[in-house]
Amino acid sequence: MENLWLVFGLLSAVTAALVAIFGKIGLQSVDANAATAIRSVIMAVFLLAVVVFQGTLKEIPAIFADKKAITYIALSGVAGALSWLFYFLALKFGKVSQVAPIDKLSVVIATILAAALLGEKVSILAGVGVALIALGAMLVALG
Repeated sequence: MENLWLVFGLLSAVTAALVAIFGKIGLQSVDANAATAIRSVIMAVFLLAVVVFQGTLKEIPAIFADKKAITYIALSGVAGALSWLFYFLALKFGKVSQVAPIDKLSVVIATILAAALLGEKVSILAGVGVALIALGAMLVALG
């Protein structure tokens, strides 16, 4: 159970890769923003079905009652929507092999923001790893 985060993280990486591949194929003849909107609706319906299946639908009112939680969840939603819009636009005009590595700079940016805003500690080893991710993303995208 202590490494469950790693399993879910790897599953996230695999499914995120599929987003890029399926998205690029689907964007060949359609508007990127309209496609993102459709993707969002499908995701919302799918996630609502997951919540219903889990039996946690009753928890939604409590989230709305927590002003801090709902504010930051809403901000996360807006940031996620903007991320998808920009990602699909980038896929529309670029190669997956260039767009995906640049998108992974989010790892670098998230680590920096987590240290600056959340006070998370970044070890020297982790810092080197983040720097290598940045360098690797740039080399893959520009190579």
